[in-house]
Amino acid sequence: MLTAISVKNAKPGRHSDGGGLYLMVRPTGSRSWILRAQLNRKRQDFGLGSASVVTLAEARAKAAELRSKLKRGEEIRPTPPALKVVIPTFSEAARACHEAIRAGWRNEHHRASWLASLENHIFPHIGANRVDEVTNVMVRDALAPIWLAIPETARRILQRVRTVLEYSHLEGWCPHEASLRSVPKGLPRQPAVENHFVAMPYTEVPDLMWRLGNLPTSAGREALLFTIYNAVRSGETRHATWLEFDLDAAIWSIPASRMKMRQPHVVPLSHAAIAVLRRRWPLRASDDGLVFSTHGKRPISDMTMTKVLRDLGFPRTTVHGFRSSFTDWAAERTRYPKEIVDKALAHKLADRVEAAYRRTNFLERRRALMLSWAGFITPLSVGNDTVNIGVLATG
Repeated sequence: MLTAISVKNAKPGRHSDGGGLYLMVRPTGSRSWILRAQLNRKRQDFGLGSASVVTLAEARAKAAELRSKLKRGEEIRPTPPALKVVIPTFSEAARACHEAIRAGWRNEHHRASWLASLENHIFPHIGANRVDEVTNVMVRDALAPIWLAIPETARRILQRVRTVLEYSHLEGWCPHEASLRSVPKGLPRQPAVENHFVAMPYTEVPDLMWRLGNLPTSAGREALLFTIYNAVRSGETRHATWLEFDLDAAIWSIPASRMKMRQPHVVPLSHAAIAVLRRRWPLRASDDGLVFSTHGKRPISDMTMTKVLRDLGFPRTTVHGFRSSFTDWAAERTRYPKEIVDKALAHKLADRVEAAYRRTNFLERRRALMLSWAGFITPLSVGNDTVNIGVLATG
């Protein structure tokens, strides 16, 4: 059942009040009342007026009166074609779809990129077409220029086009459910997908850290060092704020809202990681702003850290891959159990029963693990030689 407030705030689409009464909200923002009922054994739409003039109560009264007339068999003409639902263009339907489903996405970047990918690659080809006139051939031709150039993005866009068409069917704009299964068959076969992040062998990480230490200080360099020391995801570093850190206790508390698994994560900080933070502290814009940012409000991009690697001559190594380097080191050079390493990486336990009973976060054992990792990858200069302080760690 609708309310006066829900009518006022309704997003583009069709909203049921029950009994065949619908509020129709166009992508343009215009609102009207429609009664959907049977006339001569066929479903017909009867316009009840604009929602800017007819209130919810008045629309219900009109709908009840009209249903009574139909039940008595009185002759009633359906809504003239000019008052029937206007079919939006694909671009209008996509924006309406995006507005309807975006609230379910926590990731702001995904909210923006979802629509931007359609604006950049699909709207120039079929954006002006009525959404009910979009065919598989049109979609194939729109995807053809990017199908091999950016295959992963192209596949995501295909799924987003399918979502728009399915949404349009639910809204009554398209008579049939979307079926784009044949689209990839009309395009070249894409190369095999490599899902693994390219990781640096753990034995090479100390040399990288030495080279990073010789670079001029920058937000990108410091963020990369901090990410490697803590074996965290790049986004967890980029969005870290000063309020999350307790340097006296050597603790970094990441809220659930910023974690992939939506669980809060506590990171024990090594001396090397704290040293990075102490270098950043005098450069802060505020005591509660972002740590790795020029002005404390806008985080550095993911590519900022990647560029540091590229400038050092590592064209394929990924920032995320250092989590794999850490995992391999822990397996081959320490005696820490896998569950402690997994906890350090904030991995989700596959076994739900085990996850329910394992409440400890192994904080002190993880602190020793991260100290050992920092010791292994942090070189110390002795005279003209560089030695490593890492030793075989025990759990």
